[in-house]
Amino acid sequence: MISTTTRAADDTRGWWHRKFAPQVRTVTVTERAVLRRSSVLLAVVGTVVFATMLVGVLTHSGVQRFDAPVDRWFDTQRDTDRTNAMVVLATVFGPVGMPIVVLAVTVSWALLARHAWRPLVLACGMVLGVVTAQALAPLVRHPRPPVAEMLLGPDHSFSFPSGHVLGASDFFLIGAFLVASRTQRRWVTVALFALAGLMIASQVVSRLYLGYHWLTDTLSSVGLSMMITAVVIAIDTHLTTRLAADGRDDAGRTARHGDLVG
Repeated sequence: MISTTTRAADDTRGWWHRKFAPQVRTVTVTERAVLRRSSVLLAVVGTVVFATMLVGVLTHSGVQRFDAPVDRWFDTQRDTDRTNAMVVLATVFGPVGMPIVVLAVTVSWALLARHAWRPLVLACGMVLGVVTAQALAPLVRHPRPPVAEMLLGPDHSFSFPSGHVLGASDFFLIGAFLVASRTQRRWVTVALFALAGLMIASQVVSRLYLGYHWLTDTLSSVGLSMMITAVVIAIDTHLTTRLAADGRDDAGRTARHGDLVG
């Protein structure tokens, strides 16, 4: 429930502030602690995964020993039906399809919701992922698998990290958080992150199957995405949460349900 005082204050600040300012919500001490711990855990795990892949690629050791065997195994799994499915995934999450999906989702969300904070955060997270991938590729300079293995034509750009996997991971992980964090329904949270995991895994498989990336490229993107999502959680929690005056669960639960469609 939005108080009369809060509504009056918002009215004096104008439409732009009401639409795009951080959407403040009331949470309990426990809920805020869970969000902060989740951010730290994601950051730590993501950093470990990314660093492990990066060290392997730069030193040609460690996990990179699995690149060639995994690549050969996927080459043996190719058939027409699988290839068609992988092409669809590559197209939807590619450099043309992914921006269209993100634009459609964020614009529709911003127009339909009372507040545009969450779609704006999603868009910023996606842009951060793109910038990070573009900056890392020429620094790491990891060559792709042989051109003869690429099913959709040659690609001579650098392979580390996978932009397709990073884009899909950012979209589904950040999106899942931005929706799940505004609801108390545990099944919604589980379903959203299960869907995110499934879509990320399918994109990893697609890039390996089509012959454009090594295993280390794809896993590095997942690690990077976890780090970016951790930043999003930390910023969103800092800017949009306030503690219930009495610390009761009921206060946080009421506010969070009210903000779900905001």
